[in-house]
Amino acid sequence: MDLFNKPIDWKEELLPILEKYRDKIHPLEYRNIYQLLIMTILSAQDSDDNINKIALAFFNKFPDLLSLAQSDTKEINIFILDIKYHKNKALWIFNIAKKIKNESHITLILKELTSLKVVGRKSANVIISEAKVTLGGIMVDLHVLSVAPRIGIIKPTKDGSKAEKDLMAVLPREIWNDIGMCISFLGREICRPHPKCYEYPIKYCCQYAMKQ
Repeated sequence: MDLFNKPIDWKEELLPILEKYRDKIHPLEYRNIYQLLIMTILSAQDSDDNINKIALAFFNKFPDLLSLAQSDTKEINIFILDIKYHKNKALWIFNIAKKIKNESHITLILKELTSLKVVGRKSANVIISEAKVTLGGIMVDLHVLSVAPRIGIIKPTKDGSKAEKDLMAVLPREIWNDIGMCISFLGREICRPHPKCYEYPIKYCCQYAMKQ
């Protein structure tokens, strides 16, 4: 079956994934949008688990953006030493705190969020989706880049922006808010480098699973 040439009702086909993962808690253990903003920046090229380990001490010291803005990069760095590229990230979050100053000023508009340095579309889409605001795009992380082509939704690419555009072209807008993280969870739990196809919730339409 050539899934790229045959029209597919992806909302219907992906329903098992949406039902399985739509209500799953985000792996970053945040308590508010301020924490999520900071944690998504810190998690770049690092693991969610590692960010969660430093979160309690970090946010006890810096409970809001104002406390971050009134600090300095040396003090911030002390609390994130175990994170990759901690010196750069200390500067990034300090500069954002100085610019925004108050969490009530954190925008939930995609274009405005991505205008902040170091906040890419992936992070912005996560923040907006978790805030339950309608997305203007689809969250694409490394798991989505791997899994979406395996399923057959898009063709393989290493370019996150291209993958997002391709997904937006074929997936109905009403599932944009959920589908990125749902596919990401699928990649974390089942569709791994050596996928557990016997657990696959949509193996009847997955190109990879059909070949096994």
